[in-house]
Amino acid sequence: MRRHYTVLSELLKYIPETRLTELVEAHETGQAPRRLDSRTHLMVLLYGQLSGARSLRGLVEELESHAAALSDLGCDPVKRSTLAEANRYRPAALFDELLKTMLGQARCGLRRHVRDATYLIDSTSLSLSSLSARWAHFSAKLCAAKAHIVLDPGAGLPVYSIVTPARTTDLTAVRQMPIEAGATYVFDLGYYDYGWWAAFHEAECRIVTRFKSHTPLKLEEERAVPVSFGEGADILSDRIGHLPERQASRRKNPFQGKVREVRVKIETGRILRILTNDLDASAREIADLYKRRWAIELFFRWVKQNLKLRHFLGTSENAVRIQIAVALIAFVLLRLAQASQTIIESPLTFARLVRSNLTQRRRIDQLLSPPPQPQRQTSRQQKASARTNVRHDVRIQSEREKPSGS
Repeated sequence: MRRHYTVLSELLKYIPETRLTELVEAHETGQAPRRLDSRTHLMVLLYGQLSGARSLRGLVEELESHAAALSDLGCDPVKRSTLAEANRYRPAALFDELLKTMLGQARCGLRRHVRDATYLIDSTSLSLSSLSARWAHFSAKLCAAKAHIVLDPGAGLPVYSIVTPARTTDLTAVRQMPIEAGATYVFDLGYYDYGWWAAFHEAECRIVTRFKSHTPLKLEEERAVPVSFGEGADILSDRIGHLPERQASRRKNPFQGKVREVRVKIETGRILRILTNDLDASAREIADLYKRRWAIELFFRWVKQNLKLRHFLGTSENAVRIQIAVALIAFVLLRLAQASQTIIESPLTFARLVRSNLTQRRRIDQLLSPPPQPQRQTSRQQKASARTNVRHDVRIQSEREKPSGS
């Protein structure tokens, strides 16, 4: 892709060209659309996500209105039917693997030990139209997909993502997730499975989740809770014990290690039973780790609102998977671009400025600068221009006063 100093080109420079070329060669098949190459397809969809296009027709019209600026990047206008065909038939795995590469590269600069890593696991539902009922049917009135995300809140980036129909359970989806030994994983009740927890325990990972209300704890030790009228006032109890012998009537519990229950009273007055396999950290640290889970909810809200994941440009499973992958690629580009400057600290403000200046010839670090003004004339230039104008007016007036026959 040729580079020019537009805001869009400044974002596109973070795409690994060599890896993209490898993926294109690996995934392009005879079924893939020939009239729209993969690079142009990616650029068009990125433009749609960053500009907030709500439909294929609206995206195509925007591309036509900015044809001159986009042609400098090697992106020519496309037809709506061509783009719809590419969304339907180009392998979504191409975009998924590009996203995976970019996430890995974006996190390489983080200087921290693995044991300091904390990952949040959750999913979010994405409503679809009834035209997606063939693969995303959930109920009589709802069609939806689910995006399952593992988020690194320290880096503000996902480390793993997978898209499934909404009827697929959260636990089924994340069983494919690789486990990073020594890391901390925080998740909620949707991932309640003793066998899965045992896999984390064997990898020396710390887990922080919640007990279900009916799950008993075979008590072995009751720890004292320090009396505090400040930040520790909501810690009600700290106990160590074992989980039940069976998770269900016919399934033996493979997690035989000791676990810990920290009971916490939150602001609403509700009491939570937090579960962890960390027997050494303070009860306050465990409670704060579980509270940190709110960061992934904020991530879902930000992506849906600012990258328009509430409006899909296609109805097929492949098209939906492509758009979600491209939305996350756009998120990575925004994060990398924002980190390259120090003027705009708010991610929301930065995203809005990028959207309003996508095709402007401005650098990322100058988004808050006023546009260049035309150069003012010096006093000498102004006097010379005035004299020229006077001579011109005199000549015109003299020509008008000449006799008509002369």
